[in-house]
Amino acid sequence: MSLLAQKYQLSAPIVQAPMAGVSTVELATAVTRAGGIGSLGLGHLDIETARAHTQALKLATDGPINVNFFCHQPETQNLERELHWLYLLTPYFNEFDSAPPSSLGKGYDSAWQNPALIQMLCEEKPTIVSFHFGLPEPSAIIQLKAAGIDIWGCATSLAEAKFLEQSGVDAIIAQGIEAGGHRGLFNPLIESELSLTSLLGQLHQHIHLPLIAAGGVMTGAQVAAVQLQGADLAQLGTAFIACPESAADSAYRAALLSQRAYDTAITPVISGRPARGLRNRMHTEIAALIADLPAYPVAYNAAKALHQVASAAENYDFAAHWAGQGAPLARALPATDLFNQLRTEYIHAKQRLEA
Repeated sequence: MSLLAQKYQLSAPIVQAPMAGVSTVELATAVTRAGGIGSLGLGHLDIETARAHTQALKLATDGPINVNFFCHQPETQNLERELHWLYLLTPYFNEFDSAPPSSLGKGYDSAWQNPALIQMLCEEKPTIVSFHFGLPEPSAIIQLKAAGIDIWGCATSLAEAKFLEQSGVDAIIAQGIEAGGHRGLFNPLIESELSLTSLLGQLHQHIHLPLIAAGGVMTGAQVAAVQLQGADLAQLGTAFIACPESAADSAYRAALLSQRAYDTAITPVISGRPARGLRNRMHTEIAALIADLPAYPVAYNAAKALHQVASAAENYDFAAHWAGQGAPLARALPATDLFNQLRTEYIHAKQRLEA
């Protein structure tokens, strides 16, 4: 067993990824009770709602839990650019006899310079707090560690990993280009296209912290494989989307379990930051308008509004159906059953490697 698996007393070195809008208390509970680390993506929620979800997960299990927050440095809103973006999207709204919203609002808050959020976390004391798009300010790191909370940060490159290590995190999530959902880039204009294998190779050589491998991992054998490459744990997201405990709607599940799973792509036009999902008209048509894209997360409000009117007409061409390159291997199983299968596959793979 790896260091982190021993520390958290895991039966298999598996973390269920914290997917905002998809992960639920029920899903995270099932994974933690089965012997993994269940996670909640809470970055899209206000502080008190995030507190309520954290408390519900703590009440449901005594095992290790991870709560995750976005840590982007907010940009100043450009109202003129936002209105122009809505103008460009108007023909797509018109397809559904609708019109775009009159404005986009401000989007959700960041964990960056958010003392009220840090205070809430120090009060609730989840086992792990993980951050995407960077880290909060140093004083927040000091507070969280003083509260006995482990801190994980996400890196897509060696440079980001070095920053995380110097900032005092306890472990690093190594996110390969294969991963579904948002790229963990600190700066969305500087893309790292490293595969998980390449990234793990660099980090294993230069970083002296435990690594959690993320990106395209869907089977227990793949969990064993990333451990061979230097990872302590593997973080699986897409693998758990088809579980009945997730919040994915029926259209999302159907797409994930169809031939469409073989075609994923990264685009920033859905939210304002690069993210991988099942390819649709956001990737093939609206991506052509990228020069006028508003900043993250404000742009996301436009995509959500368009998806809302389209889905009301049972059209899902504009959905944010996040999925990694391993999507064709998704299994529609209860989370406990899936975790048990993953554990069995992992054990068998380890036995073969050691034979």
